[in-house]
Amino acid sequence: VGFSPLTSRGSQQYRALTVPELTQQMFDAKNMMAASDPRHGRYLTASAMFRGRMSTKEVDEQMLNVQNKNSSYFVEWIPNNMKCSVCDIPPKGLKMSATFIGNNTAIQEMFKRVSEQFTAMFRRKAFLHWYTGEGMDEMEFTEAESNMNDLVSEYQQYQDATVEEEGEFDEEDEGEQY
Repeated sequence: VGFSPLTSRGSQQYRALTVPELTQQMFDAKNMMAASDPRHGRYLTASAMFRGRMSTKEVDEQMLNVQNKNSSYFVEWIPNNMKCSVCDIPPKGLKMSATFIGNNTAIQEMFKRVSEQFTAMFRRKAFLHWYTGEGMDEMEFTEAESNMNDLVSEYQQYQDATVEEEGEFDEEDEGEQY
């Protein structure tokens, strides 16, 4: 998740933002709301919401420009994986803004950190009595840890995947029943 502009409302009157600046800031790692650097992964999908009076054509051109210039950061096996929308009503106190949500494989870094911290505490059974006293079973924690590790593995698999390997994922999924 990213947002632009990340500046104080008071400074807005001294600076006129443009769609290219909003787009650049929106993809900047410093403007992300999660502690993971998107440059360490690849985007599976992304969505951007622009607010304020601006040209839809310019927004589409800028987003396409970002995708073309940074194609190595977007998986090629999901076509049209970027969606944009424009709302001409600006947010209160700003002339224009952009909000970004992306499913990036770099999030596995954060999941790994959380998993390591959890494992360290769970091994010592720290705070476990509070949860078991409320009716939870230790097995639920073990299962959650396993699910987290599976999620990290899946993101790693998607990060390394190429167009040629796409069929392999489909074949694996055919055997699973939902």
